[in-house]
Parts: sequence; C-alpha cells; structure tokens
Amino acid sequence: MRTQEQPEGARSGAARVGVEQAEAALVEHYPRLVRLAYITLPPSLGRHRRVLAAHAAVQRALPASSRDSGPDGPRVPVQRGTSEDPGYVLVRQRVLTAVLAYGQRPGWWPRQLPAPRALRPALPAVLGLRIFPRSGGADELALEQALSGTTAAARAALVLHRVDGLSEQATRTLLTAAGAGDAGSALRTALRLARIPAETGTDALLKSDEFDPCLVHTRPTDLLRRRQRVRFARCVGVVVTVLAVALVVVDREGSPVPSAATGPFDPAVSARAVDPALLLRAPEREWDDSSRLDFTVWPARGARKDDTALLGRALKVWASPARTVRISATQGAATVPPAQPPRLLYAGDVDGAAVVLFAEGERVVRYAEPTGGKGAPALDFARTDGADITTGAAVVIGRTDGNARYLLAPWVAESGTRDLLAPDTPARPLGEGKDGVTAPVSSPAPVVGGTGCGSWTALQLRSSSMVAEKHAFLLTDLGDLTPVHLTYTPPPAGGDPARQPREATGSQALLSWAHTACSLAGVRGTGVRAVNNWEYARQQLPENGGRASWVCTRADTWQGPGRVSVQLQLPTGPVSRPGAVVAQQKNTALCSRFGQNVLAGAKWKSGSGRWYLLAAGSREVREIDTTGGVRAKADGTTLAVRAGKSARAVMSARLANGDTLKALG
Repeated sequence: MRTQEQPEGARSGAARVGVEQAEAALVEHYPRLVRLAYITLPPSLGRHRRVLAAHAAVQRALPASSRDSGPDGPRVPVQRGTSEDPGYVLVRQRVLTAVLAYGQRPGWWPRQLPAPRALRPALPAVLGLRIFPRSGGADELALEQALSGTTAAARAALVLHRVDGLSEQATRTLLTAAGAGDAGSALRTALRLARIPAETGTDALLKSDEFDPCLVHTRPTDLLRRRQRVRFARCVGVVVTVLAVALVVVDREGSPVPSAATGPFDPAVSARAVDPALLLRAPEREWDDSSRLDFTVWPARGARKDDTALLGRALKVWASPARTVRISATQGAATVPPAQPPRLLYAGDVDGAAVVLFAEGERVVRYAEPTGGKGAPALDFARTDGADITTGAAVVIGRTDGNARYLLAPWVAESGTRDLLAPDTPARPLGEGKDGVTAPVSSPAPVVGGTGCGSWTALQLRSSSMVAEKHAFLLTDLGDLTPVHLTYTPPPAGGDPARQPREATGSQALLSWAHTACSLAGVRGTGVRAVNNWEYARQQLPENGGRASWVCTRADTWQGPGRVSVQLQLPTGPVSRPGAVVAQQKNTALCSRFGQNVLAGAKWKSGSGRWYLLAAGSREVREIDTTGGVRAKADGTTLAVRAGKSARAVMSARLANGDTLKALG
C-alpha cells in the first residue's frame, strides 16, 4: 500500500520540553508571541481588547507541568534543518491553538453573547485606560484592512511564514496541529497577501509598531460615559438611601423627610492639560522646513488666538462638559478630555460663533460658543491619525445655512471650488482671509428621495511649490470636521504594472467622478478619510453600444475598515448621469493595494431591446465563467452574452495564478 509522505515538520519530531525551558522561551520570545496572537485575533475586538487578549493568550500558554509538554502531549512541528528552540516551538503552538479557537462557539451558544473564551476572566486587566499600538502610515492601514477581511488562520499563516520564517509545509503542518480547519486555503491567502506590492514590504509592515502590542499608547477611557455611570450609581444609591430613611421615618413619625440633591461629578483631569498658557503653538513657517505635513505643523491662527479667557473656557468645557453641551464625534474618535496640553490651531469669530480649534494626538477638536452669549456651546471630535498633505489640508471651521467655511493648511497656495457634475467647467477661485478661513462653500445636498443630485461641490486646492511641485487635489464635504480626499486610478494599460491612485484633477478622472459624485451621499457622516475611483475595466458593449467603464469606488475610513461599490458607467446620456451600482460590500480590502482582484456583473438592455449579461474583471483575470440560468465562458477580462431579463447567473473567474475569483455580490 502506498504511504503518504510525512510532513516536514512532523519528521523533525518534538523534544521533551520542561516547564522551565518553556518559561525561558516564553520570556525570551514574548514580543514575537504576542505579535502572532495580536495579528491572529479577530480585528472586530478593537485594538484595546485585542492587545489584552493577545497578552493573556501568551501568558496562559505556559504548560502547567512537564507532563503537559512531554511525549504524551501534542507533537510540535519544527522546521527541518533549523535550530528553533523546542521551548519556543511548544509555546508558539499553544498560543496559536488558543487564538485560533478564540472566536469559536458551540452550536447551542446564544448568538447574542460573545464566544466563551471572550468571557473568560484573564490577566492582564486594565481599568480606566485604553491601550493600543501606535498608528502607522497608509501602508500599515491598508494591510490592517486586508487582514481584517481574511480568516484567523490566514492571518496566522502570514505571520508564521513571513515573520517567523517557516516554510510553506511547516506553516501548513503547524496550522493543522493548532486546529485550523483549512490550512491549505489559509496559506494560499497568506501568500497572496505577501505578494501584494507596497512602498514598504509586507514583511517589514508586519514587524512595524502598528502590529506590536508590546509598544502601546495609553489614553483614558470615555470619561463622559464613566461620569454618567458614576452619576447613575450615585443616584441609585441616593434613591435607595432615601427610601430606606423614608420607611424608617414613616414607621416612627408617620411622615417622610425630603432628600438632598447630589452635585455633579468632576473627573480628575491634569491641570496642565487645561491651562491655556501651556497650549502648544507651532512656529509660523515650521511646515516649510518639516519632513511631515500634518496638523502638528499648523501654526496658531485667528484674531483671538491670544484670548486667554476664550481658550480657558474651551479647555474647561472639553475637560468637563455639562449636559447642555452639544457633542458630536466621527466614528472612532475619542471624546475624552485632553491627556496633555493640546496644540492650538485657531481661535476667532466665525459667522456669529467664537470658534477654537485644537489638535491632540490622533484627533482634532472644535469648540464653538455663540458670541451673543445665548445658546449652548458645542464640541466636535474627529480622527486625524495618519493625516498628510491632502487629508490634513483643511478642517471645517463653521457651518451655517447649508454652507461650510474651511480653515486651510498653511501649505495651501491656491484654493477654488468646482462642481463635480460639470467636469468640463473650470474651478472657480475661492476667497480666503489672512487667517486661512475661506468664504462660505455650499455643502453637497442630494435630492430627497432620489439617487441623483443637482450639484456636488468639491474644493480644488494646490500645494505650495515649496512642498510639492504642481500638486493639485480635490476634497469634498461629507459632514465631518475633515473633508474627504478624492482620488482616481486609471484603467490598466497593456502589460504595464498595476497603476496607483492619483489626484482626481485630470479630464478622465473628473469624468469618472461626474458619474460617481452623487453616490457619496451614502457614506456621509461615517468618518470617511478618502474615496478612490478605480476604473478597473473597459468593455465594448454589444450591438455597437459604445464603450462602458467598470468602476470600483472604495471609501476608506479613519477608523480603518473600508467599503466598496462597483458601478457600470454607460457611454450614453449626460456626463453627470449616475453610474448603475451593481455590487457593494462593507469591511473589505477589495479594490485596495491589498485586494487588487475584482469581478462583477450586471444586466444591460441594448438599443434594440435585447437583454445581455455583462461581466468584467480586473487585470489578473484570464477567463470568466457563468453558470446557473446563464451558461457561458469567455477568455480575457470581459464577458457579454444574451440572457433573459430575469435569468440568474453565478459568475466566477480564473486568475493568472490559477486561483478562482468569485463575483462581488
């Protein structure tokens, strides 16, 4: 009988490992183990819980006795021909087994509850603080998004293969031993991620601080919510006490006694953080001589930047807002008080309100109070981690009557506005004061009850030649403090390398955005950082119907997750005609540098009244196949076949590397 060859890791065997040896390995390789656990755990936990869960998984991985790691225990895969420490190999497998099983739940377990392992008490435990690794740049963010769209086994395979340096066979063997369901599929996914080009290699990104849960930042938890909980608990305590006293008094004297009101709870905030004299202020021209262009180099501007009383009120309201203060925050933006003296960006009067703009850590905070003294103040919070020359180029300083004013970055040399639905109309100059505040700009407003819009205004800004030559870019208002950066990726050109997103100021980019702009209303107020239109394919329509464009629109948020929608943009009709949205997906890496393969399809009616099934894939697609109600096959990146209006088809594609790609639904 033919015997199957024993896997490479199993051939090397596993030595007996004592508790002392395992403990020494755990201490020596603790950062590597915690990194493996952190990347493998579900991103849905959030960075704080994931850091704690990763440390807990590693700290629980130590065998209880030598018997647990002896010959009767599980065999530990070790790469043949390497000198890996057996203690490290053992602990790594125990960590991997724990984190792969973290999200698993029995069939009878209530779906409303977290998985059993997530409810298990564990050390370390942190109260009153949020901890998280430092935020990386665009490459790290894109990799994090790509990882969030894969399985835990695939994330583990990527770390084992690219960081620990295990061979493909050893990685597959270790995943299987740790309980991964489909180690082969996980490894293939990891290999695809590792091949994706980036300015920084995937290996280096995985080893960066973004994915190191041993190097963390700390911030206080949501003090507003904590204050509400404490206040509620005190109120409950007072009510219980009053009822108890009332019962006693009624029993003794026949009449109740009145209760006393409780005072507000003031959270402990550093006095330095709310001292206006300690506010950070960048030198006037620091941006001109800096290697980074973000809010840290914005100088303090505005006619009231030295108004200590106004600055003091703003800081105190931020530190301890009353119930009457109107508070808003973009998704993922912390509303906690400042942990240290923030940076002052602006203080002045704007459209009947005194406005103060701060930057602190990974966020921008706007304080506004009515200049007439009537009305409640407002606080607005926005995430700005990783802001750059474009995403850190403007902040909404005020809104009135459907218009917005912006405070522009000091490196913006020229500003204008344009209607995205009129791509052939040049940008109009935008007035700007000496303090960097613009004239009012109409905010985009979709037609109520429809999919179109009458117009869509965007800012067109040009950077100073001292920081970037001939660099113009587009921003648009989606309801948050920071406007959204719009970019465009042109269609593939022959055998040229994959193209990268570019500024959406060229004629083809503006035409693409004319078909897409109105759909931006669907992501309004969701903390979007940038939106890219990727024209991934062009298709000649049947019956001389012209040339259509397939566009994948990807909206990336400051928080990390992105959403995509695929449009079929037809060559007929006005240039502002909205493209037909044929597929959508949330929380995905598709249409980014970490998800460059996409396939979508749609029904199309020709001028003669015949219906066709159209499909198009990205540049790596070699063959498209449809089954179900429509059976057809076509070589290349596009397919067009006669089909009934109601016929249902299942589409897939074969990629250049032999993998199968399913259509985006």
